[in-house]
Amino acid sequence: MKIDIREVLTLADRKKFVNFQYELYNDEEMFVPMLRKDEIKAITPEKNPAFKDCEAKFWLAYNGSKIVGRIGAIINQKYNQERNEKLGRFTRFESINNLEVAEPLLQTATDWLKERGMTVAMGPLGFNNLDQQGLLISGHEYLPSIGSAFHKPYYAYLIEKLGWEKEIDWVEFRLTLGEQAQSKAMRGAELIKKRYSIEVKHFNTVAELKPYATKIFEIINESFDVLPFVSSFDEELRQYYAEKYMNFLNPKFVKITTLNQQPIGFIIGMPSLSEAMQKAKGKLLPFGFRHILKARNAKGVDTVDQLLTGVVKEHHSTGAAVVLQAELQNEMINHGLKYIETTGIFETNDRAIKNWKNYEHIQHKRRRCYKKSL
Repeated sequence: MKIDIREVLTLADRKKFVNFQYELYNDEEMFVPMLRKDEIKAITPEKNPAFKDCEAKFWLAYNGSKIVGRIGAIINQKYNQERNEKLGRFTRFESINNLEVAEPLLQTATDWLKERGMTVAMGPLGFNNLDQQGLLISGHEYLPSIGSAFHKPYYAYLIEKLGWEKEIDWVEFRLTLGEQAQSKAMRGAELIKKRYSIEVKHFNTVAELKPYATKIFEIINESFDVLPFVSSFDEELRQYYAEKYMNFLNPKFVKITTLNQQPIGFIIGMPSLSEAMQKAKGKLLPFGFRHILKARNAKGVDTVDQLLTGVVKEHHSTGAAVVLQAELQNEMINHGLKYIETTGIFETNDRAIKNWKNYEHIQHKRRRCYKKSL
């Protein structure tokens, strides 16, 4: 097999890059497609403000005229400066099940990173922690949330065969919201609210929520900065992600805790959009938006995707996170929802993982970040 690696340079190339994933996963029952327009925007320098702090290149692998794979490489200069590292990232790797395709793709990405002075490559990682992270290595039989990922089961074999080693894993859980867990959570939350005078902001409309978007990102910057691969979000990036996600959110499933009228924590949940996104097939028109709107309003779903939780560090000891969890669960009960799908938690985050022991739960999915010295 003769493989030709070509750089993605034009809008037509970007469309091919994005569409290849949808073609490759056409027969995968558990694949949840994102909106194609959002993925094209994400890899377009003029559209994604992450390119201000990042260098990135993308490539397609051809066998003759047929596309058989793709990959990207990213250098997040801001992250490297903040952490004093020379870390390069590979991203959006997709390939047919053939080492003759996977090897030149990964080699092209790492060669580019090495040429720019990087000493180690890791991935799959995106531009930042709100972009795509981790390769699904177990749990392919479960439907992922839109905050997670699905990959071909053979990807781990291809990557490991080419000399990549584990750096760290994210683990994901499915929780069943039983009466005992809910009662315990509400009792604990009420005690915490009284002890620390914590109040909770509730939202009924996106218009009510939008003024708090900036504060949510400030809390993300402050509370997530110790985690691997995380860099801070400036105003342009905040606007970019707020615009990308705000209209998908059901504001009733977003809660903010305040102390002395100042926000100190947030939780973002969402009635699962996974099946709706499958029906939409990566497009809002002509009918995709109808499926998404129905699921957003918790119609025909039984699961909440718990996407993000953050609490200002100095208020961790108050138990504000317990209050947020209880309030989200109360909203679930109001809408007749029974399950929580968590997004990835680093396997080393014992404190977060212990939170799920009060629930009937399974740890059902695992995503991996690989590394290789350059």
